[in-house]
Amino acid sequence: MTGGRQRARRGRSHLRRRPGHAVLAALLVVAAASGCAAEAGDTGTGQGAKLQAGQPGAPADAPAAGALGTRAAQAERAKLAQAARAVAAKKWGLASTPLAPPAPPAVKPHITTRKGFEVEGQDDSLPPVFTTVPTKDKVVFLTMDDGDDKDPELLKMMSELNIPYSAFLSDYLVRDNYTYFKDAEARGVTLNNHTLNHRYMPGLSYEEQKREICDQQDIIEKQFGKRPRLFRPPYGNYNTDTLKIAKSCGITAVPLWAEEAFPDHMEWREEDLDLHPGDIILTHFRGKKDWKGSMPDLIRSVMKTVTDKGYAVARLEDYV
Repeated sequence: MTGGRQRARRGRSHLRRRPGHAVLAALLVVAAASGCAAEAGDTGTGQGAKLQAGQPGAPADAPAAGALGTRAAQAERAKLAQAARAVAAKKWGLASTPLAPPAPPAVKPHITTRKGFEVEGQDDSLPPVFTTVPTKDKVVFLTMDDGDDKDPELLKMMSELNIPYSAFLSDYLVRDNYTYFKDAEARGVTLNNHTLNHRYMPGLSYEEQKREICDQQDIIEKQFGKRPRLFRPPYGNYNTDTLKIAKSCGITAVPLWAEEAFPDHMEWREEDLDLHPGDIILTHFRGKKDWKGSMPDLIRSVMKTVTDKGYAVARLEDYV
């Protein structure tokens, strides 16, 4: 049985700017909050980049070396980082300040394929297909697909707000500007597999699927230095061959989505039309040429829903 069956819809307002001194104040607060974190190198997230406060994937309350490693100092750093996030939220026109996620779990949760999403011959050897990560933390995960719209304002916005997100890339949309995604990766974004050409997997032969999935693995590794662990099939459609091939070239999990975000609304998989701990939110790298809004507009909209419901955005790869 295949996963989600809906196709994502395609569809920039002027960004509210704060006076220069407010922006400078935010940067100073971030610098104070980061302290020794810049020297910590890999934070255990699997990224080689040195993540600092204000970058996705760098938890606001992550332990630091020396004096900042004390509990009181960590609490002060978290307070300062959240103050910086509040300033950034005003700068970028968010309705309220995003909540800070808890520290990542010491042990990642055990994930299994969601009931009803199994394939013929399903067993535990295949990568699990899921829409929600099992956790009691009041967190959700933001994911962006394809890679068409490459808005530099998105990179600035997410870094200043310190909101983590995961990218699932299709090479035919990314190859014209790998540099944009190298910048995103340097800011803490994990780059995952969404096939070469965004084709409907169950309609392809085994060899065609292998080219779409495994060749994209090779390209991402060559261009960005790391082979993905996560794969999302286009449109959420897959079959047994899809999962076997994905496993054969290094994929360990297949996250789909529980909600899909647009600049003007949210679409829900569950009948209660609500968020749940561990839900994965899908959206796309798309702008005004595809929908009524820019990437920053999209973030303003989805973060209002997330924050109003009392959730924080956490980093998917910290849990999967």
